Amino acid sequence: MLNPGGDLDIDWVLSTRINRSAIERRAKTLTGRRSVKKGWQLGWLAHAIRCIDLTTLSGDDTPGTVKRLAAKAMRPVRRDILEAHGLPQDLHCGAICVYHNLIETAVSACKDSPVNVCSVSTGFPAGQIPHELKLEQIRSSIAEGAQEIDIVISRPLVLEGRWADLHEEIRSYREACGEAACLKTILATGELGDLRQVARASRVCLGAGADFIKTSTGKESVNATLPVALVMLRAIREHQQRSGYLAGFKPAGGIKTAKDSISFLMLVKEELGVESMQPNRFRIGASSLLADIERQLEFHATGRYSATHRHPMG
Repeated sequence: MLNPGGDLDIDWVLSTRINRSAIERRAKTLTGRRSVKKGWQLGWLAHAIRCIDLTTLSGDDTPGTVKRLAAKAMRPVRRDILEAHGLPQDLHCGAICVYHNLIETAVSACKDSPVNVCSVSTGFPAGQIPHELKLEQIRSSIAEGAQEIDIVISRPLVLEGRWADLHEEIRSYREACGEAACLKTILATGELGDLRQVARASRVCLGAGADFIKTSTGKESVNATLPVALVMLRAIREHQQRSGYLAGFKPAGGIKTAKDSISFLMLVKEELGVESMQPNRFRIGASSLLADIERQLEFHATGRYSATHRHPMG
């Protein structure tokens, strides 16, 4: 079920209060005092792989790049490593994420596999194109076969406090996606100013019909952080309490190590529960993370760390 959204509750949006020191202190508990015991690490790492949106969003992307990305997403870990740990051979990533012009290639490469195709849209990453063109991008991406759409919000609407306009923008994206595609809304939190603005933008987007809220495009100077994640996860919990709909969360940008992925998974588990850890409710946008997870899995099997180049994209 996709998020139907509803009318804007401006009083709820403006009632947001943030205790920054408390949020930062809470986030530090994950890196300072919490850890996954060795016996459980393999399961957490395998689960992190299932939640990865394996991403290539570079100016030099080619069809060959996307085909290799798809091959890696469908078989992200070498067979011998999976066998050493008794992990299922059908382990796969959640999706591959590409630019619009490479959707057809991605759909063909992922055909008959459980890996979804996600496309960035609405003038990604800056979002500085006319609104009608943004809607046309969404419709065109869905027509090409994209099952998930990552849109970017118009950041000036947040910075100027134009919450009704932001709500209307996301409602139009919800309508453009219809029932055909999951709508993942990128807040670009590093450009919103402070945590209160992040919380308010999260509430507006969820109330307007976002299926996921996502931290970053990966192109900002500051991307996914645990304090920002905590604020967004609590907005998801509040929205569920108000509407009954449990939205998803996607941290993206700067998540490069297995330890990072476990920290975000752990935060989701503690704030929202096990249901929100599943790939239909949690994704990690990343390009280099998978190689580090594979290195960790090989270390657990052999006792030796391998070079990253031994775990190519495809």
